[in-house]
Amino acid sequence: MAKESRFSDNVHIKNRKARYEYEFIDTYEAGIVLKGTEIKSIREGKVNLMDGYCYFNEKELYLKGIHISPYDQSSFYNHESTRERKLLLHKRELAKIKTKLDEKGLTLIPSRLYINKRGFAKVEIALAKGKKLHDKRDSIKEKDAKRELDRIKF
Repeated sequence: MAKESRFSDNVHIKNRKARYEYEFIDTYEAGIVLKGTEIKSIREGKVNLMDGYCYFNEKELYLKGIHISPYDQSSFYNHESTRERKLLLHKRELAKIKTKLDEKGLTLIPSRLYINKRGFAKVEIALAKGKKLHDKRDSIKEKDAKRELDRIKF
């Protein structure tokens, strides 16, 4: 009988708070530079994207504020949980994002972290604009109305 692995093949970690706080304008898929024990923690699903954001340092894009928990079975070679991580995108995409970020009121936030079919960790980053209070109320009303309609159907 095969031994159950504690690592999951289909990891999809979402930043649900981001959909509530921001209006997504555009999304991009980026690779992420990780240390050895970070990918093991991601496969276990021990990631928090809530406070994450992206910023440019010269011509490179970095991800800051996400928390990847230290790997339990590791020795002293463990990673720092909240370190800055470099994102991997094409130069054309980076230039396009940089010009859009120069507009007033736009930010770049991680919306989802997953492992693709080839086994690489990918981050879906979203170019977003902050919602006003009335926009948040509207999204809550829409969600409640949809829930009521689903309840009536069944």
